Amino acid sequence: MHMKTIKGFLFPAIIITSLSFSACSDFLDLKPLGRYTEDDIPAGSFESQIFGVYAKMRAFEVSAMPYIAIHNFRSDDADKGSSTTDGVAQETFYDNFEYTKDEWLLNGYWSGHYALIIAANAVIDDINEAQAEDEATLINRAEARFMRAYAYFNLVRAFGQVPKIDFKVDDAAQANVPKSTEEEIFSLIDSDLADAVAHLPLTWEERYRGRLTKGAALSLQTKSLMWRKRWSDAYNSAQQVINSGVYSLSPSFEGIFRETGENNEESIFEIQAYYSLTQTGLGIQYAQVQGVRGAGSWDLGWGWNTPTQSLADAFEEGDPRKDATLLYSGRVNTPYNENVPAATVSIPRPYWNKKVYTNPAVRQSTGSRFGQWMNMRVIRYADVLLLAAEAANEMGNTSEALQYLEMVRARARGGNSAILPAVTTTDQVQLRKAIQHERRVELAMENERFFDLVRWGIVREVMHAAGKTGYQDKHRYLPIPQPEIDKSGGVLVQNPDY
Repeated sequence: MHMKTIKGFLFPAIIITSLSFSACSDFLDLKPLGRYTEDDIPAGSFESQIFGVYAKMRAFEVSAMPYIAIHNFRSDDADKGSSTTDGVAQETFYDNFEYTKDEWLLNGYWSGHYALIIAANAVIDDINEAQAEDEATLINRAEARFMRAYAYFNLVRAFGQVPKIDFKVDDAAQANVPKSTEEEIFSLIDSDLADAVAHLPLTWEERYRGRLTKGAALSLQTKSLMWRKRWSDAYNSAQQVINSGVYSLSPSFEGIFRETGENNEESIFEIQAYYSLTQTGLGIQYAQVQGVRGAGSWDLGWGWNTPTQSLADAFEEGDPRKDATLLYSGRVNTPYNENVPAATVSIPRPYWNKKVYTNPAVRQSTGSRFGQWMNMRVIRYADVLLLAAEAANEMGNTSEALQYLEMVRARARGGNSAILPAVTTTDQVQLRKAIQHERRVELAMENERFFDLVRWGIVREVMHAAGKTGYQDKHRYLPIPQPEIDKSGGVLVQNPDY
């Protein structure tokens, strides 16, 4: 496939040159690959449309606060955070599980994901109508189907039954359909991901690095199958990722989350971002909404989504991942040797999410403190290894489960044999707990924890043990946003218990 252009705006960040680089100056030199006109697109090309769908992935509702609130605030890893007076209603909703039916993050999550679905549907329908069978077009359709599957996987986990809109929407009234069962939604996800696996490439040439791949489709497929406890199918899907030879664990765990670690050998799926003094439209707000809340040079963002003491206490003695995950208030922190301001009465946060901690040199050079250039890591290889370990253990294959678990622990250990001893138990129950622990500390603050707890069936007991005693079984699912129900004229009905 060749670089194409679209009239009147820049490429979405998914198509920018690779952000894998070795120095800050390399990062600052990167530019989007040009401006373009419709004349540059070959006849019959659907690339301009697919770039538009990628742009929907960068929307605030899909890659910033609504996503973080629903995926991470609700877990024992994080609190709403920020100051004591900012977002009080969101603290009540997401930390204390006092759900209301009309809340701006809830509403935005729903509308943003359906905007992504509708954009993907338009590409899929247009390609199918054209009956195009060339490789480039089938790849474009596979990209759209992956993004539709991703959106529906998020929605079905968050809400349960949701409307299935799998057709091109030319008028808003066409999208006013009743909810479908979870089985129907997962059937669409399965079909979409099967097409994505069949047609997406294993890798892209360097200038397209960050674009969706077969490995991303297989990994999302693994997650979907694990959600439904289809252990053998999930294991086989994870095995295809592992055996592809494309991915490996990055030697530096901490380095994964720096600007220089974007799209590295462990990256399977990242939402791409770009931001500079002169080109600001390709950034995302994922890091901004979590940046340290303070004053002056330490006004790095909104300060939401702060790690809990429960998470801090979960790390084993000496685990280097603790200091790579927690940015400590009132301390000098590596790797930039900045002294983060101490917690205060109005901002009583001992920890911040270090996985979105930005390089001060990049802040200065971009003219921004807010990290809009930071990619959002969605799936990485360690996640897939731990899912493979979990599936293998549930199938009774403890030896292989231990192998994958040890790969992750060995990387974290970094050659220090005095810490993180290898797990050796072959008792299925004990090994299950060891894998669950490893997922928590390896993927801390990466938006996996709440839905892991739900699928393991232990969310209520864990929330209560962490002091989030407002959680009840009904809170597994969110209420359907009331504005959507009102607009539907009764076609869309509220979830039970709300």
